Amino acid sequence: MKVALLAGGKGTRLAEETSIRPKPMVEIGGRPLLWHIMMHYTQYGHHEFVIALGYLGDYIKKYFADYATLTGNLTIDMEPGKPSIVTRHEARREPWKIDLVETGMETLTGGRIKRLKDYLGDGTFMLTWGDGLSNVDFDALLAFHRKHGKLATITAVRPPARYGHMKFDGDKVVSFEEKPQTAEGWINGAFFVLEPAVLDYIDGDLVMFEHAPLQRLAADGQLMAYKHTGFWAAVDTLREKQVLQNMWEAGDRPWATWET
Repeated sequence: MKVALLAGGKGTRLAEETSIRPKPMVEIGGRPLLWHIMMHYTQYGHHEFVIALGYLGDYIKKYFADYATLTGNLTIDMEPGKPSIVTRHEARREPWKIDLVETGMETLTGGRIKRLKDYLGDGTFMLTWGDGLSNVDFDALLAFHRKHGKLATITAVRPPARYGHMKFDGDKVVSFEEKPQTAEGWINGAFFVLEPAVLDYIDGDLVMFEHAPLQRLAADGQLMAYKHTGFWAAVDTLREKQVLQNMWEAGDRPWATWET
């Protein structure tokens, strides 16, 4: 099954990092967010990726071109009079097939998805943004989608609270949680399973997928929500990036399903 990844936005709220690289290439633990996301999909057997490029798209192309040739140990035989031979030695090599597709500098999320049509094939596909980490069970998500038979499944999440939460007995604090998962409200966690007909709900480049297309799918009774109560985090600010980096360094990596 193809997995579409949107990696073309400018990430202006993370300008400290995105002035030199696309937001999906911001690193956690020395690896880009995009790599972490792809590794999570790979853990569930999804190896074919279609990446929508835009802002600084060449940065992503170069990363994967170098990754394919430079990852792991190398032996370089430069014996005089013979062509140089480079031999790769790796204990691990990701089984990825990646289409890197230019979708325009100013194209919005819906338009980027529509521009991937020729690369996604005629079957069900998965979709997410390039700036969110989670431990969503993709097997369960896909089974949920197939069971209900509608055109679109959205993963609903409860985001972590921005501030610590206290419970009181009068003026006495009886419990304190530092940034717990909020118990109120569900939001778009941006891990989708979609049928090709969803593309018909997108009119052109200047359409936000999160706006009219999802609203129309909901109005038509074609949008179902898979509720994920596990880990989920989006990286929109330097502070959010640093929180994940601190978690990585502490060995608290709930999104790193490939390590388990």
